[in-house]
Amino acid sequence: MPEPRWLTDAEMATWLGYRRMRTLLDLQLTRDLGAESGLSDADYDVLTTVSEAPGRQLRLGELAAALRWSASRLSHQVTRMQQRGLVTRAGAPDDGRSATVVLTEHGWATVQAAAVHHVASVRRHFIDVLDEQDVAALGRIAGKVLAHLSEVTAPTPPRRRVG
Repeated sequence: MPEPRWLTDAEMATWLGYRRMRTLLDLQLTRDLGAESGLSDADYDVLTTVSEAPGRQLRLGELAAALRWSASRLSHQVTRMQQRGLVTRAGAPDDGRSATVVLTEHGWATVQAAAVHHVASVRRHFIDVLDEQDVAALGRIAGKVLAHLSEVTAPTPPRRRVG
């Protein structure tokens, strides 16, 4: 078994700093999102993803793959959002076996209002804390890591029902 490549002190400080920043930033953005719009992160993720799809509707399997969620988790989330009038489920027009998540007018108005506050929170707690060079460097770093992760953790294709 090869010897582990332990992190240097500088690498460890960077890694721990990143983890702490991610945790605290996610907590603050989640807190702001809930206080300003009444939405959870999961609500916002579903609403924004569906709102960007053609016709503001997306097949459940495609939505699960885009969010990297299990079908079960998405189904429960969509049910809760249906109860609040944010989305509806409809049969897929070209396939009677699959369902589509459709943004309601209330859901569209909700995500539009939430986006205004959310971007202000992102700006206040993240973007405006950085200078242009920081933003550019972070963009390059995120691109490298995301490219690597997309190769090693490709989304699972939706399962097809048999019969």
